[in-house]
Amino acid sequence: MALPVREQLKYWGIALAVLAVVLWVLGDVLLPFILGGAVAYALDPLADRLERLGLSRVLSVAVITVGALILFVVIALAVVPALVQQTVQLVELAPQLFRDLQAFLTERFPEAMDEDSSVRVALVGIGDTIRERGGQLVQTALSSAASLLSVILLFVIVPVVAIYMLVDWDNMVARVDELLPRDHVDTIRQLAREVDAVLAGFVRGMGSVSLALGVYYAVALWLVGLQFGLVVGVVAGMLTFIPYVGAIVGGALAIGLALFQFWGDWIWIVVVWAIFQSGQFIEGNVLTPRWVGGSVGLHPVWLLLALSVFGSLFGFVGLLVAVPLAAALGVLARFVAGRYKESLLYGTEADRHRTDRDLP
Repeated sequence: MALPVREQLKYWGIALAVLAVVLWVLGDVLLPFILGGAVAYALDPLADRLERLGLSRVLSVAVITVGALILFVVIALAVVPALVQQTVQLVELAPQLFRDLQAFLTERFPEAMDEDSSVRVALVGIGDTIRERGGQLVQTALSSAASLLSVILLFVIVPVVAIYMLVDWDNMVARVDELLPRDHVDTIRQLAREVDAVLAGFVRGMGSVSLALGVYYAVALWLVGLQFGLVVGVVAGMLTFIPYVGAIVGGALAIGLALFQFWGDWIWIVVVWAIFQSGQFIEGNVLTPRWVGGSVGLHPVWLLLALSVFGSLFGFVGLLVAVPLAAALGVLARFVAGRYKESLLYGTEADRHRTDRDLP
């Protein structure tokens, strides 16, 4: 005999509370495993496609692993050193950029840049903060033995976890399916399919869009000759995952750097602006409709709220689980709204009488 709904809600609530406590307490420990699971989830469709071509599951995973290893080595040798060098240079140069901006504003708007003006004080404070905090952050990340060891362990554990999970992905899904409550198995399966559709459309789709735009911005800005173009392209590509943020932050950073570097040579400033405008056009009209689709169901405001809430509660691990949890909560909210509209609580008195007449 199945448990009453109130009892089921109590037990599921306890399970969710335990999960939240585990994420909060063991977030750093679970980070490699969450990342490995995310990688396995993202690559599962590729493994399934290779299986349909005639390869076994193990051989499919081996092909994916070799391809990923080659790609990683190429990126590590060709991109990472330049990216680290430009990041360090940008942090060191930031105070000088703010002093140049201060001098420009003093020349153009002297009344707003008095000795005690709030604009002047803010610019000086921002430049000093970036120099002190940014330099400490980069120096710590590059020189700390503990940080280096953590990064090495991350690069070792995550691929191992991803490979094992990718090999056993279908078996794990089948085992989880066996544990579902039998009274609600069809409903849970339907909700799981909807959550998977949202995640597949958003995570895999936006991941591909972010990668494509990051490469486009980095290569285009490098060809133009913009200083720190590689860093700007990578930052803009990564932030594209958050709707509108990548274009705003990346565009503002690139155009700001272009103003300092190409001041007076307006054609190159316009070219930098055109690079981001064309990137947004390609994203909105080609990449996002084709790779993400229009029925993902994750509103930008809902996604930003989830990232803010889960990030503040659980740190970096919270940012990783924010998107799948936001997708799941969105699907559950639509499911509850649908059940509410079908209930007598939503209907009119006439609907209630019609329902009573339909009953045997």
